[in-house]
Amino acid sequence: MSPTRVLVLNSGSSSVKYQLLDMGDGSRLAMGLVERIGEETSRLRHSAAGRGAARERTGPIADHEAALKAVAEELAADGLGLDSPELAAIGHRVVHGGQTFTAPTVVDDVVLAEIERLIPVAPLHNPANLTGIRTARALRPDVPQVAVFDTAFHTTMPESAARYAIDVETADAHRIRRYGFHGTSHAYVSRATAKLLGKAPEDVNVIVLHLGNGASASAVRGGRCVDTSMGLTPLEGLVMGTRSGDLDPAVIFHLTRVGGMSTDEIDTLLNKKSGLVGLCGDNDMREIRRRVDEGDERAALAFDIYIHRLKKYIGAYYAVLGHVDAVAFTAGVGENASPVREAALAGLGELGLAVDGELNAVRSDEPRLISPGNARVAVAVVPTDEELEIATQTYALVGRKQ
Repeated sequence: MSPTRVLVLNSGSSSVKYQLLDMGDGSRLAMGLVERIGEETSRLRHSAAGRGAARERTGPIADHEAALKAVAEELAADGLGLDSPELAAIGHRVVHGGQTFTAPTVVDDVVLAEIERLIPVAPLHNPANLTGIRTARALRPDVPQVAVFDTAFHTTMPESAARYAIDVETADAHRIRRYGFHGTSHAYVSRATAKLLGKAPEDVNVIVLHLGNGASASAVRGGRCVDTSMGLTPLEGLVMGTRSGDLDPAVIFHLTRVGGMSTDEIDTLLNKKSGLVGLCGDNDMREIRRRVDEGDERAALAFDIYIHRLKKYIGAYYAVLGHVDAVAFTAGVGENASPVREAALAGLGELGLAVDGELNAVRSDEPRLISPGNARVAVAVVPTDEELEIATQTYALVGRKQ
């Protein structure tokens, strides 16, 4: 019998998130997180299905190799070791695949070299992704390693959506175009929304709103992305927890010339000190809503700016698609912040968009509709599952190659 287990690894700069899934029955066998890698206060939290409470270990974990070895030890303690013959593949989240990678790809030395070549357009993410892949290859060189790219789902965008209006030769020379991110989430949620409506993905037009600390929107026509809010980097688009989103490019020139700020200082400002945290000092939507309810004017303004930008993208993507079957909210804020969903669609009744107050207030881990029964456009809350999407794409690819 062919092996059916897939280990999913999401390697960040100082963390590794992982899940072990059995694709034979779709069950989640184990999951965990290693954080603060390289510090004295490193922590690994691990849980396995049917094996009691989660386990935690603390203490220094020097690097990603040590982190993955620790993960392997925890899995082995539950009888799920990486040496198991049931392990079919290891799937890796890779943030940036450029124009080269439009689908999940089995990793070899050529693929690794190309991911490394893309580091300049993803300096915070691709190096960590590479480290995770190389370490996993060393631990299990006989098992296929599959890279699943955040950008791949968005490679179906037409040139009219993907190109910036700058000199073509300059753009091509430096690979400047709109790539988009959160692709595994947008792919999963758009497909799950179609299922919720009882339709095939190719028969549905969906606006997906992935609202977490990072946030992005996409316009999906018949299962294919035709536009998305993030661009060359994850900085473009919606107001986010710490990122500014859309900005007049001349602000950067102004901060350089008048403010005397360096490129690195501006980079830090726009990526880490802007968005909600820059507007009101908080990037947790729960805390912001608490402050709004208490009459805090800064928090109220931050919330209003967040909603204004979100509403503009909903309207823009409605125009891009022409016909919309559903708007789907997902990720931490999208799944849990009912005031955000209500405010984002307020006043859009002429577009057929509305939420039912009682349905919107319900908390659930299941995909659900929150629009009135007679609504022209469905409004859905669809919990995302990027790990399952990565595992599904990985297993489908490995299965084709067996």
